[in-house]
Amino acid sequence: MVVHVLEEMRIRALGVIDDAVVELSPGFTAVTGETGAGKTMVVTSLGLLLGGRADAALVRIGAKAAVVEGRLTVDARSAAAVRAEEAGAELDDGVLLISRTLSAEGRSRAHLGGRSVPVGLLGELADELVAVHGQTDQQGLLRPARQRQALDRYAGDAVAGPLEKYAAAYRRLRAVSAELEELTTRARERAQEADLLRFGLEEVAAAEPRPGEDEELAAEAERLGHAEALASAAAVAHAALAGNPEDPEGVDAATLVAGAHRAVEAVRSHDQALAGLADRIGEVGILLSDVAGDLAGYADNLDADPIRLSAVEERRAALTQLTRKYGETIADVLAWAEQGAARLAELDGDDDRIGELTAEHDALRTELGGLAQTLTDARTEAAGRFAEAVTAELASLAMPHARVTFAIRQTETEADGIEVGGRPVVFGPHGADEVELLLAPHPGAPPRPIAKGASGGELSRVMLAVEVVFAGSDPVPTYLFDEVDAGVGGKAAVEVGRRLAKLARSAQVVVVTHLPQVAAFADRHLVVEKTNDGSVTRSGVKAMEGEDRVRELSRMLAGQEDSELARAHAEELLEAARAGR
Repeated sequence: MVVHVLEEMRIRALGVIDDAVVELSPGFTAVTGETGAGKTMVVTSLGLLLGGRADAALVRIGAKAAVVEGRLTVDARSAAAVRAEEAGAELDDGVLLISRTLSAEGRSRAHLGGRSVPVGLLGELADELVAVHGQTDQQGLLRPARQRQALDRYAGDAVAGPLEKYAAAYRRLRAVSAELEELTTRARERAQEADLLRFGLEEVAAAEPRPGEDEELAAEAERLGHAEALASAAAVAHAALAGNPEDPEGVDAATLVAGAHRAVEAVRSHDQALAGLADRIGEVGILLSDVAGDLAGYADNLDADPIRLSAVEERRAALTQLTRKYGETIADVLAWAEQGAARLAELDGDDDRIGELTAEHDALRTELGGLAQTLTDARTEAAGRFAEAVTAELASLAMPHARVTFAIRQTETEADGIEVGGRPVVFGPHGADEVELLLAPHPGAPPRPIAKGASGGELSRVMLAVEVVFAGSDPVPTYLFDEVDAGVGGKAAVEVGRRLAKLARSAQVVVVTHLPQVAAFADRHLVVEKTNDGSVTRSGVKAMEGEDRVRELSRMLAGQEDSELARAHAEELLEAARAGR
């Protein structure tokens, strides 16, 4: 059963397209037109809907914005539906609505299931829903790296599992190699760093600073430096509070407060308010007595000892040497010493660490060698199946004698390689294999890279065969082919249409084509039509059915819609397509 993912797309004010509705069938939809511009805009619109790069030049001159809206049918249990719901989108009976708005100023907005979402999310969903195969992708498949990626995806878990383990070991090897490089090339710098740390730690240890000692010594120095002034002030304060024995006539605060207390105490029984005041005055007298006693003790204990002051200043000078080098306070110095000791232990353990890293480095290289061999074996097995499938497709595309093979090889090296198959070889993040797709177009011809071994038409057919086979291993349910049949004609074009129709039995296929032989195989035929009022060119999209479809195929065949010969050929094409599905 064909999954109908792309249902409908609406395009407004996008380039030459103006308010067009594109309805896509569950099977094979062909998009044609007189020129490539309109068809290209349909593909561009699909690209925008699927998170492609936006360009303000796509907006029609004079329009404020271009809008592309689409309806997609998705399984509620699919990864795309789950991801959409995580973003806050809502599905309406399995239908997901997507829109993309591009302003004339270049700003782009995306909405998914009624919610505003980042444009990048559309790209994430597109990876799960639609595979695009176009001229740009075809050129990409000419690169060995892209061919390796295609082969790996075709191989499935046989490559994916070992490749994941290989990638993790490769990343670890790079980290280990970088650390080893630092330890060995910076040995002199690290030795100098260790010597400086050792000297500093010995200096701190010799001083034996205590936490907060610098603050305590500062306070003590301040007190000892002003001992006489402090003693004098304490004596004067004590005399003011408790009196001076040498001046019996003097008036002191304690005596005055005691007199006040006696005065109110005698009559306190007559008024509760005055009794409360009497109690408070009594408390003041007690407090004055306590403060006076403390002042007397302070003055007795205050010692203006110049020897102690000298010792304090000397200790402070020693601590200042530490704070000048290792921190603003003694607390900072002690923190530096703790960190320095840890760093010194690390530096002193370099030899041990180098030994550990060297052993791990060798073990990782051995592990990578084994995993690389596993990857080579899995790729070789998958390459045989992939090449056989592509060769079979080519036979159906009027290239019965062509043979496709994969060259999987490694490059030997004398330096910094891993051992694969008993040889030291160059390796990278994806293994040690160099993968290249080769083509022998006819018997007796040596296999050559497809970019060099095929003509333009042959290359298009090879790429289409590769894409059709590759699409069979792709989990997405919809495929968009943008003129991958370029350079193909005649019987080969018929076979291209037949292969696409076959693919449409298990997936939704949308093809932008200029070949009537391909369009004849479509379940639904859409035509991009242009109109021009002399100042503005507009395009619409029309579904061709019945007589209209015959006329369009006639135009594509002979450039004449009313040619009886062309009409007969068009009807013959449609009949042959229906019979040859």
